[in-house]
Amino acid sequence: MWKIIRLALVGFGLFIAITQFSCTTKAEKKVEELPQDTIVPIAEPVLKYGLPIDSFDVEYGKVRNNQYLSQILNEKGVSMVTIDKIARKSKSIFDVRKIKSGEPYAIFSSRDSVPEAKYFVYENSAVDYTVFELFDTLGITQGKKEVITELRIAQGEVESSLWNAMIDNGQDPILSLELSKIFAWTIDFFGIQKGDRYRLIYDQKYVDSVPVGIGEIYAVEFDHYGEPNYAFRFEQDSIWDYFDDKGQSLRKTFLKAPLEYYRISSRFSNSRMHPVLRIRRPHHGVDYAAPKGTPVMSIGDGTVIAKAYQKGGGGNYLKIKHNSAYTTTYMHLSGYAKGISTGVRVRQGDVIGYVGATGLATGPHLDFRVHMYGKAIDPLKMKADPVAPVKEENMDRYVVLKDSMMNELQKIKWAEDLDVLVSK
Repeated sequence: MWKIIRLALVGFGLFIAITQFSCTTKAEKKVEELPQDTIVPIAEPVLKYGLPIDSFDVEYGKVRNNQYLSQILNEKGVSMVTIDKIARKSKSIFDVRKIKSGEPYAIFSSRDSVPEAKYFVYENSAVDYTVFELFDTLGITQGKKEVITELRIAQGEVESSLWNAMIDNGQDPILSLELSKIFAWTIDFFGIQKGDRYRLIYDQKYVDSVPVGIGEIYAVEFDHYGEPNYAFRFEQDSIWDYFDDKGQSLRKTFLKAPLEYYRISSRFSNSRMHPVLRIRRPHHGVDYAAPKGTPVMSIGDGTVIAKAYQKGGGGNYLKIKHNSAYTTTYMHLSGYAKGISTGVRVRQGDVIGYVGATGLATGPHLDFRVHMYGKAIDPLKMKADPVAPVKEENMDRYVVLKDSMMNELQKIKWAEDLDVLVSK
């Protein structure tokens, strides 16, 4: 009996050994059959703000009114000692006192039985964010979300304002500001009228499928008072600029001074001793001393918006609006040029008046002032942009681009719903 049992156990052991050998051999054979350079793919972690989001519990929120970083973190169990260290350490990177109500944030907590806040992420803007490490070295880093750019087309017709036209057509109204910059020297965007219309090709930027701004604008047709105005973005001498359908620059410069023969008798100042009143007060202009009757010229194209007499100050003066940004004023004039009146359109270099000493003045001079977006600026520091057209050697290349863009603009039908043209 024992012999039979012993033989059975030996046989069973032999069976197990053979089976294991067979399995091992098959496994080894399968490994041997794999190419030596085979790479077994490993699933990459899902990242948000550069952190593996699958490894944490994430809570999203927005900063409440009068809420500080210390309140947000303290509610999540972060000690005031740690919060103080973070505030001190982050000053050179991001001042936590600048956290604003309404801005989004995220808290990454461990998945332990007792969750512990590990990271605090504050979104500085739609693109930028700051990551605060709440353990160990308390590191602070900044990052940017991925920005997706799509090439889009837009068109519309003005009913009340260009801004409202953009909104009515489901477009980013910031586009209206960008167009006013492009056509600043060609179109007075404060004089936009009902019936004006536009169509353009441009880049729209997105983060997480939400529009976050306008990128480049490549081509525009803006019909103003029934006249088409074109702008095409073109690179020349490593500089990008806008040119019209004839290759002329859309930017116009100003004359360096409004008269030819002069000397500067007083400069722009926030505290100047007034020569008549003998008190210190701002003088936001430049005085050009010149003989009475010296012709005064408009430094750029524009429209006369004021012609009047200021008894206790500027005497006979003119105010000219050049575009949406710039307005110039010419004071103490002895008289005005023929045909000059409110509403008259003047060209750069046109004589508009003559040097005098009317108003509060000790002698003949021109008090010349410049305002940009309503704020007085120093005329001597005013930037005069170049107005060079497309160079002859670049014209063939420009014509190819202009014709191509013009053809694409013509494809944009007026008053139709349009969506993405091309994805970049």
